[in-house]
Amino acid sequence: MPATTTTNPAKRSGVETLKEASRRLRGALAEELAAPGSQVSEDGYNLIKFHGSYEQFDRDTATALKQKGQEKEYSFMVRVRMPGGRLSAAQYLTLDALSDRYSNSTLRITTRQGIQFHGVLKGNVKPTLAAINQTLLTTQCACGDVVRNITTSPVPLRDARHARVEADAVLLSRALLPNSRAYHEIFLDEAPVDGAGEEVEPLYGPTYLPRKFKIGFATPDDNSVDVLSNDLGIVAIFEGDRLRGYNIAVGGGLGMTHNRPDTYPRLASFIGSMGPDELVAVTEAVIRLQRDNGDRGDRKRARLKYVVDDKGIDWVRAGVGANLGHPLADSLPMKPFAVPELLGWHAQGDGNWWLGVPVPSGRIADTGGARLRSALRAVVERYNTDPTMTPHQDVLLTNIAPADRDGVTRLLREHGVALAEDISPLAHWTLACPALPTCRLALTEAERAREPILASIEAALGRHGLANERLSLRITGCPNGCARSYTGDIGLVGRVPGAYAIYVGGDFAGTRLCFKLFERVKQADLVARLEPAFAAFAADRQPGEGFGDFCHRLGHDALLALIAAASAQSEAAD
Repeated sequence: MPATTTTNPAKRSGVETLKEASRRLRGALAEELAAPGSQVSEDGYNLIKFHGSYEQFDRDTATALKQKGQEKEYSFMVRVRMPGGRLSAAQYLTLDALSDRYSNSTLRITTRQGIQFHGVLKGNVKPTLAAINQTLLTTQCACGDVVRNITTSPVPLRDARHARVEADAVLLSRALLPNSRAYHEIFLDEAPVDGAGEEVEPLYGPTYLPRKFKIGFATPDDNSVDVLSNDLGIVAIFEGDRLRGYNIAVGGGLGMTHNRPDTYPRLASFIGSMGPDELVAVTEAVIRLQRDNGDRGDRKRARLKYVVDDKGIDWVRAGVGANLGHPLADSLPMKPFAVPELLGWHAQGDGNWWLGVPVPSGRIADTGGARLRSALRAVVERYNTDPTMTPHQDVLLTNIAPADRDGVTRLLREHGVALAEDISPLAHWTLACPALPTCRLALTEAERAREPILASIEAALGRHGLANERLSLRITGCPNGCARSYTGDIGLVGRVPGAYAIYVGGDFAGTRLCFKLFERVKQADLVARLEPAFAAFAADRQPGEGFGDFCHRLGHDALLALIAAASAQSEAAD
């Protein structure tokens, strides 16, 4: 099927016009980055995303500076594309050193297994990207209207099944990069291409995709990536060590916009399966379907999930088959999803071990008594361990010899690092996006509010004998769901400054969305709203039932009534 710009050329957003006129993502970006000043133009802001960076400003200082007639404190976030979160020891040490040289001396693990640098000044963007590329990593397409970083199981078991899924994620990541050499010209000083604006993009077309496109790999026994939250979810089905094929789910995505009911989170729907050797062909067929049918006039409804709902599953399945050249096979039988334990010590299956180290909010930093960044650098340097980033924002230190286990633990302890046995189950399974002060979209805090929110909910759980309950909490500063706040047991979604919408009722395995329980709850009141549900859960749960399952079983109205009755009783007692 030939590439087309849009199904409705009369209605295009400004970003679509920019992409078409950008000479395959070049625009004037090279000149803007080289020019004096701390920021780029609006066009530059939109184009640099395709190359792995967002322009940001410090929202903590913006108002005071404006009152003084001064410019905001602009900087850039730089995101590394690293499928499956895998790094070699040498790559990690280089990224760690770059965080001192060019950013704010921290590294941040994303929920898509990437690494982000924050606080990069405009004049340092190009040398940062060049240095990352020297490690054989890239930032290309870590952001923008293209296929983003591909996630997969972080488990470093050395067996044929894990090796195959990891290899296929890497294969797909490479296959889906654009043909344009804009990135290499702007940031790596490659000689310009003659007729750059005419470069052929056989997959993406002249205006790339209508919106970002996310792909995740999973297996039924490891849904760490929340595979159904992706535009394209790929689930490997094995018989022993033999890959039978991949089940395909389309139309996931968690972003939405407050007060726009035509935008919403959605989990992907299974539409069939593909054989082990059809991975690239089927993936490209799904991408072409989104390329040619996604909404290019309204970016808030431009994701594949809206095509799926507007057109219907049967239409989507037929369209993918038409792009592929033959119908998809029926879905393969599969077991229910599970989420494995990744933290702590685990045997890799090759005689070595991995250690899963918790990283609160994914922020690798030295703060107070916990010198996590220094500790990880020391372990990687001394023991040559290869880090893997997880979708839960933690790090797995892999390939550790049995004789080195005690030394690794001792080194982390000497730096004040909390290990798996030192944190609560709730802390283990809590995610938080960066939000303020850097994210332009944040309505309230997330990462900086994580610790007080976590402590208050932990205390409430403890009061009802639930301190050891495995329960997932996801906190985002806006409704776009970067911390997957619409799946899992509890989601807190930034609504207005200092207040959140509360979502409950998802399942721990990531196969069911939460429902909204409350709209605008101040941070100080979150526990008061949730604690009656904790008390009821402790008293009336069914065998094996998780908190999200309990809330789902009761349903929205019954749960609200229960909480209202408990609140009324408490007020009467006072």
